[in-house]
Amino acid sequence: MFDGNMAHEHDLSLEKLKKMSPDEYVLVDVRDQTAYNHGFIPGAINIEKEALLNGEPSIPRDKKIILYCLKGIISEEAAEHLTEQGYEAYNLRGGYGEWLLRAMEKEDTGKERLEEIEKSIRKKFHKELFSRFAKAVNEYELVKENDRVAVCISGGKDSMLMAKLFQELRRHNKFPFELVFLVMDPGYNETNRQVIESNAKLLDIPITVFETQIFDAVYDVQKSPCYLCARMRRGYLYSKAKELGCNKIALGHHYDDVIETILMGMMYGAQIQTMMPKLHSTNFEGMELIRPMYLIREDDIKSWRDYNDLHFIQCACRFTDTCTTCRTDGSTGSKRMEIKNLIKQLKEVNPYIESNIFKSVENVNLNTIIAYKENGNVHHFLDGYDLDI
Repeated sequence: MFDGNMAHEHDLSLEKLKKMSPDEYVLVDVRDQTAYNHGFIPGAINIEKEALLNGEPSIPRDKKIILYCLKGIISEEAAEHLTEQGYEAYNLRGGYGEWLLRAMEKEDTGKERLEEIEKSIRKKFHKELFSRFAKAVNEYELVKENDRVAVCISGGKDSMLMAKLFQELRRHNKFPFELVFLVMDPGYNETNRQVIESNAKLLDIPITVFETQIFDAVYDVQKSPCYLCARMRRGYLYSKAKELGCNKIALGHHYDDVIETILMGMMYGAQIQTMMPKLHSTNFEGMELIRPMYLIREDDIKSWRDYNDLHFIQCACRFTDTCTTCRTDGSTGSKRMEIKNLIKQLKEVNPYIESNIFKSVENVNLNTIIAYKENGNVHHFLDGYDLDI
């Protein structure tokens, strides 16, 4: 593997790109759709690497084709392939990561900028974000008096917004509780670490960072490394949070994560289950996991991000330098994207499909279920079938 920061035959620097007229080129983000949706260079279109290598879709031959990925590594191969096909193709050196760092260096981190971001939560996005956040906290009894909550920040849009919503909740809440903004570094690359720290400074989130070697531990694991990584990270977060006197950890899973998990369980796990709004830890006594973003739509999170011109990392995983398939919950990005696209298609026929999926796990009728599990025990409908005669 070569170093994405070294110059190669098909490389193009950010400086040269800035001097070019937009009419001269087509800028292509070759990462998967999930990564692209988390943030991209303005003006870029998304064509995944495999689609490019397979010749789909068609791209213009009368313009320069400039390709990028996270660090300018996997896009190098695509640039070489297009060049062999007769295109004038270039790989953007340093990729999205370098562009993002430079954009953040110019970021206005002043008090007025912060006030505008916080104002957008209180005003423009109050109904979509804060109201739904507060509703989940109240409806599922996620935060109680004298709780000390570890707000777990991965660096993405969801957890960063969750931190700001917790700060806003504390301003309004009628009972006292404490917050610790916890960032675990499992072996970030330099870009991800810098982006997290820069965003925390911009958003006035006083983060507590602790380091682990999780990425090194799972590097050579062949079977389900993402699942193992997710489990290990959860354990380290619980352990550190308890060490800091917290009784709860908060994760940034949102409404879309919930309904996608329901369908993924049915279609790939042959089971009906959901991502619960809160859970007691089985390994850390007295600890609880809460999901206060439970009722917030991902599109509304994106709207808040884009309205404030904020840029976050997609995934903290070191392996996204060369791969974009891992998720923080251990699932593969391709499967989750498949489910996202399925829900999108179903919504075209039935606009209520998302809320119906969500409500399906609130309206389970045990009288019409063949079998179900409770506390590890299986209950079958035949067990009491003849007793009702």
